[in-house]
Amino acid sequence: MVRIGVLTSSRADFGVYLPLLKAFQNDKEIDFEIIAFGTHLSNFHGYTIKEIEENNFRVGYKIASLISDDSENAIATSAALTSLKFADFWANHKNEFDVVLCLGDRYEMFSAVISGIPFGIKFAHFYGGDYSEGAIDNVYRDAMTHCSVFHFTSSQEYADRVRKMVKNFISVDVIGILSIEELENMKLLTLDEFFQKWNIDLKIPTILVTIHPETIHPENNLQYSKVIFETLEVIHKAYQLVITMPNADTNGIMYRKTFEKLKNSFPNQIHLIENFGLQSYFSCMKLSKLMIGNTSSGISEAATFNKYFINIGDRQGGRQKGPNVISVPFKTEQIINEIQNTLQRGEYYGGNIFKKEGSLQLIIHKLKTYKN
Repeated sequence: MVRIGVLTSSRADFGVYLPLLKAFQNDKEIDFEIIAFGTHLSNFHGYTIKEIEENNFRVGYKIASLISDDSENAIATSAALTSLKFADFWANHKNEFDVVLCLGDRYEMFSAVISGIPFGIKFAHFYGGDYSEGAIDNVYRDAMTHCSVFHFTSSQEYADRVRKMVKNFISVDVIGILSIEELENMKLLTLDEFFQKWNIDLKIPTILVTIHPETIHPENNLQYSKVIFETLEVIHKAYQLVITMPNADTNGIMYRKTFEKLKNSFPNQIHLIENFGLQSYFSCMKLSKLMIGNTSSGISEAATFNKYFINIGDRQGGRQKGPNVISVPFKTEQIINEIQNTLQRGEYYGGNIFKKEGSLQLIIHKLKTYKN
């Protein structure tokens, strides 16, 4: 029996983990516990731990450490508090797990991992080797790579980058994006079901908007949020806008205020969503005409639903992208022109470069081999 801990700090990483967690449930040789923290426990961000439980998973441990403010000081304090709380957690549970899964590049995840090093916790890191120019996440992602004994990457390019960092050619495997497999099996909402649940009529031509702050140069976010306001003020005249609210990053409140101002000005054409949940989010992605923003889901998952993604700014700069991703700077006229040009193309049918068969079996085999 291999004992696995699963660190999840947000709805985003849980959505990626989901097919793997379901595979764990069906494997009698695996015993796993979910360790939830970060925005999962924040009412301000939709208390998304409910989504874990709604998917029939028991949350073994809940660790609250997030400060609601989004200033640089608050982010640094949240990171420190998370490390402090996890220091106590690992001290009490250091012998409970053979390996602990960590995913992505969030500061909360980094804080949980870094505090486990003195206790000899063995980490398996998902999606190292990536690179994002407009976010401080590179620091956290690369640090977690150095903290881990297993590495699962989304592409060969990223696997090669991890190997250069860790000087280890055995423990690095390419698995694509796990959530793609879940998407292909997920029962999505119909137009009528979506309307009944959210009172949003997606029969109206709709654009899905998901934008987060850029954290390398946070001083630019005020100007960027103004650009977004100007852009959406024009686009809403022809399209209904469904906007998901930003995550817990520095200066996220600027974008929240921008979106709330838009909603107050155009209440019938604009819908703000704090937490869609996986099924509704991907249903909206599929049923919309286009996706715009700077979220990783536009790069990793939009292609699965035959959608183009207008990638704004540098937050995802440097990342490997499929042909459905069209990148533009934070310039109002350029964004509007690219949206209009892309909408004329219709659907995207080029496939998803991050789809890889057999990944779940590979991961489970590796984890079991480590135990043996």
